Amino acid sequence: MEDGAGLRVPVGRDARRWATRADCHRVLLVVHNVTSATRLLDVLPLMADDLRVQMLATCTGSSPFLAGMPELLSSLGLPVLPWEQAKATPVDLAISASYGGRLDLIQGDLAVLSHGVGYNKRLATPEGGPSDAAAPVFGLSPDWLLHRGRPLATATVLSHPEQLDRLSAACPEAAPTAVLAGDPCYDRILEARPHRARFRRALGVTPEQRLVVVSSTWSPRSLFGDERTDHDELLPWLLRGLTTELPADEYRTAAVLHPNIWYGHGPGQLRAWLDRARRAGLTLIDPLDGWRQALIAADCVVGDHSSVTSYAAAIGTPVLLGAFPEADLDPDSPVAALGRAAPRLRPRGSLRAQLDRAIDEHRPGSYAELAGHVSSAPGESAPLLRRLFYRLIGLPEPDDRPARLDRLRTPSFEPAERTAPVRALTRLISEAPLEIAVTRYPDTDFEPEMGGARTATDDAHTVVHEDTQDASRLALADVILRYAAADDPRYGPPATWTAEVLARYGSCALAAYVSGPDRCTVRTRDGALYQLTAAPDPDGHADLCDPAVYASAVRAWLDLGHAPAGRRPTLLVTTGPTRHRVTVEPLPKLP
Repeated sequence: MEDGAGLRVPVGRDARRWATRADCHRVLLVVHNVTSATRLLDVLPLMADDLRVQMLATCTGSSPFLAGMPELLSSLGLPVLPWEQAKATPVDLAISASYGGRLDLIQGDLAVLSHGVGYNKRLATPEGGPSDAAAPVFGLSPDWLLHRGRPLATATVLSHPEQLDRLSAACPEAAPTAVLAGDPCYDRILEARPHRARFRRALGVTPEQRLVVVSSTWSPRSLFGDERTDHDELLPWLLRGLTTELPADEYRTAAVLHPNIWYGHGPGQLRAWLDRARRAGLTLIDPLDGWRQALIAADCVVGDHSSVTSYAAAIGTPVLLGAFPEADLDPDSPVAALGRAAPRLRPRGSLRAQLDRAIDEHRPGSYAELAGHVSSAPGESAPLLRRLFYRLIGLPEPDDRPARLDRLRTPSFEPAERTAPVRALTRLISEAPLEIAVTRYPDTDFEPEMGGARTATDDAHTVVHEDTQDASRLALADVILRYAAADDPRYGPPATWTAEVLARYGSCALAAYVSGPDRCTVRTRDGALYQLTAAPDPDGHADLCDPAVYASAVRAWLDLGHAPAGRRPTLLVTTGPTRHRVTVEPLPKLP
């Protein structure tokens, strides 16, 4: 517990009286904000299973972005020292991923890591006013590295010799403290890349869909920021394009935003700003967990000068730069080189065309300069960092196990669930076998041509989720939709829910209950009930196309004057370049 003087266990004036293991060496994690904590979480496993080490944590309290810190520190499950106590407590090693706060007051050796892709940005010290082109390079200049002419850190951890070259030129006094130890975040990404297909399935992305990830750092000049000098603000145009131009069954969208956006403006405010996009299918990725997996899964990243965009480019993902303030960067940094190599997103013309061009014209090695400078020891940061940490602690490394980082876990299954009304365009491709093309847009005001000359079998209808924000749209819907487990007592069973919906909304022609990633139950106006089930892909995985698209195909089938015939007829549903084989199984009608 904690009193006015701070913790009493496992540190404090009388800690030896109360601690069960009182002779441990102390390692203090110095957390500046949630952003810097992400890198400390990367290296935390390096001292797991060592009974000789007591981990502690503290927050300097110096960051403007302190929201979210109590919850994060609590989640660590480590003793958290108030900063005043931490400054007065001798430790064997302190590890920080930021230069914020009075690090000179720490009582022990200090190792400082980068919390991003090396050191690239200009940032004025807290005493130096706002960041501008004259500001020093964060982490590589005397303004940040020295205190009273002496290095703050015992070890300045760098990931590549190019950083050492810039450090030696800018602050030769700190060069002797430099240690090359790779990039643990990058190594975790590299190790997980073979699981790309699994991460895509977790996001509900089919092999033929294109996953577009929007990434932004913080600050007014970021992609999410509102400062523009050369054109109108890009973000509103981008968000509208994501929700109107991209066919719902051919693209999947997600956003990875900097923790300082999340906790500077508030998670609730962020969700409110992105409400329309989220209702149209945009997934907002948690700033601590899942963003690396989203990068690995992505087909294109629309970003800025953030580390997230740089990591994406380093693993060969096509990028489009929506914002890139060169003045905020060290021109000799690898991230600045990315700005010279990557195409720019322009707020005019077609967003879809720009995305497709960035993906189709991308060539392996396009960002080789950046990739080669992320780490000089890819895959080796764990042993290098553990060797450094134990040398500073004054202990021999554990000899019974290799140094390892935590592997990236597979995220929970989170397919797009659109509660915004959807406009579905349909076309009969053939009658034998029966094949219907469906193109859906999560914005009923946007209805482009399906391509080619219009035929007599072309049609369109509106699909509305039962939880739509505008309940008045339900009275005008052609298809009403629900996503839930078949045995969900609030809505199910599907046969009951579909009957209730059709009874309640007289203009609705079809009710569809999606109960799994590859199936849904539909009821027609005349009471016929069908189970629609998609065949698995060649690898045996469920067809992750939104099953609501099968309901739209059945709606078009009925509009053509036909009804499913036979015991289990097969319907071919085409979305973009993909053909889905769907079994239509008649179910008994309700009494």
